[in-house]
Amino acid sequence: MIKKITPLDESVRLNLEAYLNDLGDIDPSGMWDMVMSCVEKPLLQIAMTRAQGNQSKAAQLLGITRNTLRKKLMTHQLL
Repeated sequence: MIKKITPLDESVRLNLEAYLNDLGDIDPSGMWDMVMSCVEKPLLQIAMTRAQGNQSKAAQLLGITRNTLRKKLMTHQLL
C-alpha cells in the first residue's frame, strides 16, 4: 500500500486553522513571529541531526551560510 503524503504547506494550513479554531473568539496577535519560531527551531534541529552535527553540512542543507546557521542556533538555544 502506498501512503499518501500530505504536502507540507497543506499540513501547516490545516494546523493553523485548527489553532485558530481552538482560540475561538480570542483574536491572536504576533502570529508571524510565533509561527516562524515554531517552524524554525525544529527545522534547525532536523538539519543538524541529518548533518550529524556538522554545521557546514547543515547550513548547506538549509541553503544558508554557516554564520547565519550559528546565529539561529544560538537564538533558539541549540548551541
